[in-house]
Amino acid sequence: MKTVLRIVAIAIATAVAVWLVPGITLTANSTQSQILTLLLVAAVIALVNAFVKPFATALGACLIILTLGVFYLVINALMLMLSSWLAEVLGLGFSVDGFWPALWGSIIISIVSAVTGGLLGANKD
Repeated sequence: MKTVLRIVAIAIATAVAVWLVPGITLTANSTQSQILTLLLVAAVIALVNAFVKPFATALGACLIILTLGVFYLVINALMLMLSSWLAEVLGLGFSVDGFWPALWGSIIISIVSAVTGGLLGANKD
């Protein structure tokens, strides 16, 4: 159940990022297909964060320490760009148009998903 709540929180956060950041787009015909696309994109983001992000963080650990954690924002942006590429390969209507939209989108998704996950109870042990 926690996984489903986390995916819902990421989907809500992704919707907020699509709404706020000009370079992040979601193409779907109806509201139902938008919701389904957001849930599938959230699942892709969750899988990338679960499997790829630990390796990227381990490889960039020295830069993360050297920049006092600022490089972690770059890793988050790269993970969002990778998720966008995977979503395009899978035929989902989600795209990120470059590094700066990915950076701002990853910041928004991180904050909103943390708040939403807390409200939904996805972060409880």
